[in-house]
Amino acid sequence: MPLQSLNAATSSVPGTAAATAASTSAATTYTDLNGLAALKNAPSSPAAIRAVSQQVEALFLQMMLKSMRDASAAAGETDSNETGMYQDMFDKQVALTLSKRQDLGIARLFERQLGGKDLQTAPAAPLTLPKTGLAAPGAQGDGRSGANPTADSATAEHAAQFVSAVLPTIRRAAQSLGVNPLGLLAQAALETGWGKRMAHTADGSPSLNMFGIKADDGWNGARAVADTVEFSGGVATQRRTAFRAYGSIEESVSDFANLLGNSPRYREAVAAGGSAQAYIHGIAKSGYATDPEYGNKLNQILNSSTLRAALGARVTAL
Repeated sequence: MPLQSLNAATSSVPGTAAATAASTSAATTYTDLNGLAALKNAPSSPAAIRAVSQQVEALFLQMMLKSMRDASAAAGETDSNETGMYQDMFDKQVALTLSKRQDLGIARLFERQLGGKDLQTAPAAPLTLPKTGLAAPGAQGDGRSGANPTADSATAEHAAQFVSAVLPTIRRAAQSLGVNPLGLLAQAALETGWGKRMAHTADGSPSLNMFGIKADDGWNGARAVADTVEFSGGVATQRRTAFRAYGSIEESVSDFANLLGNSPRYREAVAAGGSAQAYIHGIAKSGYATDPEYGNKLNQILNSSTLRAALGARVTAL
């Protein structure tokens, strides 16, 4: 849909921004036509522009999911007409939910354009690095669940700040485990979206959970809750999940190192030694994440220009 049509769709009916904010928030299902029609009530309001941008992002995700379904059908994985109908309904709802719950970046681009902001000069949100660790307020998500497909889309400056904040601790943990720190670094980048996506505690503090470790019944520490997308049998399901929360990056990395070193489940990953790719293969094979693409995503970050630029001269010391 061209941007001119989107502008026209939000400029035909006058109204109030307050009414639009209330009505657009009700459009939580793709069948909620009343909620979508309410976007016309206040075409120039930030709430309307944001809602339209989310709808565009949802359409993009729908097309992506449909292409994946079509590829499966072309490969011979055919389904009945009834199954196809329900899959289409499920894909549309997943796309809408992800566009509202996760920051994929597409909606923000449209929001800037519809709001008349210059895409070339819009500054990226800085990463704050307090003395106690890495603070990254913003969208909550879980890299392990596959809900964060743009984990490698960090600016060079932001990625460099992230690496500077976490690498010293990760290097010490990797040395104690006998593995290459680059594998752990790529995993932390994916799990947190380069520090931009973390679950938050009840008081709004970032969990500083660098590796997406969930808070099971045996965890007695602080918790942070976030919406995640988990995979079971290749099917994605959205869930509300509790994660461990830490007081510092050091606590988080140390806890993760203890998990790897003390669990037979991750023996192959720890045995990878100096090969970061072997570590990634082992951690993905262990079932650390439910996302079937977890290993591929880790390799993409490991081999990315973003990571190389963020490491700079440090790479020779790893």
